[in-house]
Formats: sequence, structure tokens, C-alpha cells
Amino acid sequence: MDTLTPLERSERMSRVRHKDTKPEWKARRLLWRLGFRYRLHKTNLPGSPDIVFPKARKVIFVHGCFWHRHPGCRNCRLPKSRLDFWRPKLRANRFRDLRSQRALRKLGWEFLVVWECELVREDTLANRFSHFLNRKAAA
Repeated sequence: MDTLTPLERSERMSRVRHKDTKPEWKARRLLWRLGFRYRLHKTNLPGSPDIVFPKARKVIFVHGCFWHRHPGCRNCRLPKSRLDFWRPKLRANRFRDLRSQRALRKLGWEFLVVWECELVREDTLANRFSHFLNRKAAA
């Protein structure tokens, strides 16, 4: 049972950002400090990646653990109410992510998924970014 009216729920859900989120900003600031320059939210690519490196044909997705279902993460738990609504919605988010990743691979793009909970370890993340962006594409 939802404690909010449909109008209140709609208003609250409309405030959930889909781009320029705090985790995304954190990843972008780290990339900038590392000397990488990028483009944002290329809608002409599958999944509208958060961070795009066009010349390298590489993209980075910054995923929220709850919304994108980070396996094994404590931030990935289901809500306690309205499971008949949330399960299919969150499952569809996950399938859409996988479909976008397959489509990118088919187009010759490489991708890296960074989870919200991984942003706390900047040193580890800096190494992942550097490794991903400095390696040559697989032929």
C-alpha cells in the first residue's frame, strides 16, 4: 500500500534526476583531474551514455546501485511496499542497460560501468579509469 496519492507519487518521482547526478559529477571531476576530456550524454548512442570519449570510441556509464540493480550491493535492496510495481520496473531498467551495452559493442564502442558505491574509493576508481581509457581497443 502506497502512503502517497498518485499525484504526490508522480511529483516525487519526477524529481529523480536522470543526468547530472551527484555520482556522475564525482566521476566527471575525477576524470577531469586525471586529464581526460569528454562529452556528455550522447543521445545518438544506445543507452545515452553519461560520459563519452568519441575519438577513442569509449563510454562510461555511472549507474545508481538501486536503479540499475548492482548485484550484491547493499544499496540494491528492494522497497518494502508495492513490489508488484517495483520488481518489473527495476528488472526492465537492468534489461535495458544490457541491451544498450550489446548495441554499443555491436557498433564498435567499448564501455565501462561505474557503480555509485564504487565512487567512495577514488584511488581505485582513478586506476580503473586510466586503465580503461589508456588501453588500445581490441581488434
